[in-house]
Parts: sequence; structure tokens; C-alpha cells
Amino acid sequence: MNPAIVLSTAVSATAVGALAIVPLRRLALRVGLVDHPGGHKAHLSPTPCLGGPAIILGTALGVSDDPRVRALIFGGLVFALVGLIDDARPLGRLPRLAVETPAALLVAVNGVRADLTGVLWLDTALTAAWLVFAANAFNLLDNMDGALGTVTVVTGLTLGAAALAAGAGRVALVPFALAGAAAGFLVHNWSPARMFMGDCGSLFVGFTVAGVSLLVFDGAARAPAGALLATFTATVDTGVVLLARALHHRPLTRGGTDHVAHRLRRVGLPVPVIVFVLSASAGVSGVMGVAVTSGVVPPLVALFGAGGAAVAGVLAFQQVDVYRVAVAA
Repeated sequence: MNPAIVLSTAVSATAVGALAIVPLRRLALRVGLVDHPGGHKAHLSPTPCLGGPAIILGTALGVSDDPRVRALIFGGLVFALVGLIDDARPLGRLPRLAVETPAALLVAVNGVRADLTGVLWLDTALTAAWLVFAANAFNLLDNMDGALGTVTVVTGLTLGAAALAAGAGRVALVPFALAGAAAGFLVHNWSPARMFMGDCGSLFVGFTVAGVSLLVFDGAARAPAGALLATFTATVDTGVVLLARALHHRPLTRGGTDHVAHRLRRVGLPVPVIVFVLSASAGVSGVMGVAVTSGVVPPLVALFGAGGAAVAGVLAFQQVDVYRVAVAA
């Protein structure tokens, strides 16, 4: 892949992501697509939440003629549409899953699949389940100004580098474009945020990252390692929340300020430092992914290393008692 093409795609996507926000913000305010503070939400003032389309437009610049990439983007658009509807009028979990699951299955049938067992129907089902999980994990990670935007930039750049190292040039343009679009959006999302990406954007980002990881880390040996490394930060965050809520007998799917970012805030870290910590986590796992596709690190070593780190992180963050502190406040 010509470096000039990669650079021009990323730069163009950055410009689209930054400039498209301006009319989208006006539109969001005009139609009332605004995220209001209150309840479990941490922001203090009403904020437009229509940043997702800007990220999607920027990412579209990286779409090639590879049919698997086109299938992936189609699935991402379906997830984005579900998120957009949810942003306008909150949906329940079951209606969301009722649309997300068949969309993920369709994408898996069209080649965006981890061939782990050699049994087509089983590999398709496992892939679809992973795509749905990862998309919603990134959705949950979008809980603090600049957090998901920065993680997306880092993840896109490292995933693109991993794709180039694997010789998947036509696939590589997608994560580079995603990183550029997220960087442009981040101009408006840095604390204090003037625009949120909304569920529309976060579901698209998560689905795209998860799908690209399966195209880059192909094969039964590399797919599990690549899938975890590409989504490491979001996966740990979701693991922290699910375990904590199970232990404290709280609803698993209800929103709350018990994510990794909120726990770091509880121990006194300012928002910019928290964003740096999350992006550094994504950066380390992303570099490990590049090492896997470069042949420097064996896939199994990376899988067990990342898996062990994920378990350790999930357990360590349980020590921050956000529920007790929240009640005392």
C-alpha cells in the first residue's frame, strides 16, 4: 500500500470528521437530538449527540472494492442506524439485539468471520456474537469527554499498522480513515465536550474495529488474539462493570457511573489523565497486535498475555468502591 494513499486518506477523513460536525451540531440542536444531564450521566449541561454521522462519513473514505470491507461497512451502518434511533428515542435491549444480531450474522456470512472450528454455522454464530458484544462494549466505553474518541484514534492507527504488516492493504485504509475521522471529531469532543458521538457513533466504531480485527488477524491461531487486542480497553471496561454489578446485585444493563473512567475519577485523576490512561491501554494492546501480524510475537503468547492482563484489570478495578462512595455523596 502506497504510504501517500494512507496518509491522504487519514488526513481527508480528519478534515471530514472535523468539518461535518458544524452542520450536524446545528441540526441536532434544531431537532432536539440532545443528551440531557441527570441520573447516571456525568455531564453537566445539555450536549448535542449527533457526532456519529461525521465519523461514518470520514471512515467511508477508506472503503475499498473488497467485498468483505463493503459487507463490514454495511453492518456498521445498520448498527449506527440502531444507535441513531436509540439516541432519538431510547430502545430496550431486546429491540436493539433483534436488529443487531441478524445484521452481524449477515456480515459474518459474507466473509467477515473468524474460522475457529471449521464448522461454518458455528464459526458464523461465534463471530456474530463477538461483533455484537464488541460494538456494545465500545458503546459503554463512551462515558467521558474525549475517552472513546481518543481510544478510537489510537486503535485505528495501530490496527491499520497491523493490517499493513499483515499485507492487507485494502483493509488497512478503513482503520486509518476511522482514526482520522475520530481525530476530527475529537476537536469538538475534548473536555468540555461540545458534541457527543452518541450511540450512533459508538456502535459504528465498535462494530468496525471488531470487524476489521477479524479481517486482519485471520486464521484460527491469530483471530482470538487479534480480536482481544483490538478491543482490549473496551472489553476490560465491560468486564469491570458486569462483574461489579453482579457482585453488588445491580441491574446488568442499566447505565451507571461505575466504568473504568469513573473509577479512575473516584481516585482523584483529572479527565485528561484518565483519557491518557485509556488511550495508553489501547496503544499497548494495539502495538502488541502489530507485533503479532509482524511475526515478532506468537499469537498464543499474545492471547494469554492480553487475557491475563484483562482479568487482572477487571479484578483490580473492583477495589474502587464506586457504589459506596456514590451513596455517601
